[in-house]
Amino acid sequence: MTTATAPHRLWRNTRYLTWLVSDTSKGLAAALFAFAIPLLALIITNDPAQAGIIAGAGLVARLLTTLVGGILADRHRRVVLMLIGSLIGIVLAAAFTVLAGVDALTFGTLLVIDVLLAARSGLFDVAGESAIKEIVPDDAMGRAQAANQGRDAALQLAGGPLGGLLLGVGGWLVGVVMTLCHLLAAVTAWMLARTMHRDGIVDTGADADAPPAQVPEHSDETKGRTAPRPNAWAELREGFRWLFSRPDLGGVLAIITIINLGFNAAITTTIYALQQAGYSALLIGTLSAITGGFMLVGAIVAPFLVPRIGAGILTICSLSVVAIGAVVLSTVTEPWAIVAVLGVAVLLIPALNAGMMGYFMVATPTRLLGRANSAAGVLGMGAMPLGPLIAGFGLTWIGRQNTILVCAALCVVAVALALGNRALRGLPVESRWAEHAKQYEVR
Repeated sequence: MTTATAPHRLWRNTRYLTWLVSDTSKGLAAALFAFAIPLLALIITNDPAQAGIIAGAGLVARLLTTLVGGILADRHRRVVLMLIGSLIGIVLAAAFTVLAGVDALTFGTLLVIDVLLAARSGLFDVAGESAIKEIVPDDAMGRAQAANQGRDAALQLAGGPLGGLLLGVGGWLVGVVMTLCHLLAAVTAWMLARTMHRDGIVDTGADADAPPAQVPEHSDETKGRTAPRPNAWAELREGFRWLFSRPDLGGVLAIITIINLGFNAAITTTIYALQQAGYSALLIGTLSAITGGFMLVGAIVAPFLVPRIGAGILTICSLSVVAIGAVVLSTVTEPWAIVAVLGVAVLLIPALNAGMMGYFMVATPTRLLGRANSAAGVLGMGAMPLGPLIAGFGLTWIGRQNTILVCAALCVVAVALALGNRALRGLPVESRWAEHAKQYEVR
């Protein structure tokens, strides 16, 4: 006789809720800074190309440090790394506050602070993303990722107008709120670390999957021997090698890279063009918030779609809607028409992210999760530093419409590749993720 196992109640999982508060606080700080930096750069330099250089440099720093962050996440306690990252965030946000308060923000100081904050994210955010595997069981991972998507949409909803309102008072106020956000993230990360340590939960990939030692560390047999030194390059290669050995994961990354570049460059071009046309930061922030509202609607629907529709079908449908939206975006210039087009384009993105990220977390072994996460992030966002550069130099050289059409062409290419990717098309619904992933395991 068998008994049915009750589904995991995500909202009764106090560790997940504590993790969510910490990650959300850090996310709000990042959303405020991501909103403020391009506008401050445009206000200070009045040059879209220089603003693009600042944003591009930050993305490059994030990508490079993400590789190191993946190694750290698999060597050390991930929740402790979350705490360290939040403490560093407090220091950097406070420094930004001081610079803005004494009117010392220039192209150079904005470039430095953007690179440092991006490097902080790259080094420590992978640990936070990976820690969730030890907090949420596989059968609830899709719902957890859908909830995270709702959180991200809410941050975008609040981050735009809040950032515009704070920036209207002064850049220093953006820094104050960022500092408070990182402080809350640090406190809740500390609370999570204590509860996981008390309950004996291992959140280090190397420890979680490693077999028990056959010889005691300090036995006579080991005296005089030197333990093998960690090899970062070998560890990093292992993460990439595992990822590319999986047709269900590796083949999707090029598609995600292209669509991320095309759509994000189109959005950045639109924001730069609105600022150059004289629209206020508050209005631009409000438009961003409305777009976030559409994503929030999509995130509310995502938990109903992920268990019922295959992740592959959801991905292809979402990419198609994004590509169509990018093409239409090139034809509209009024703010409210722009937000309507973007709103429809992003409706299915939360379901896409919940499906793909949830399947990735289920399919990836704990011991490799940090490195695989960083490898996927680097490959998925590898071309994104080009986005601000395409927007900045495109506006200067070929104008708004032609720049967005170039971005739309990239999105169309991504859709064509997705349609031709058999492994992507075959990704199933949430309940079959673990079973589906096993057939691709390297033996």
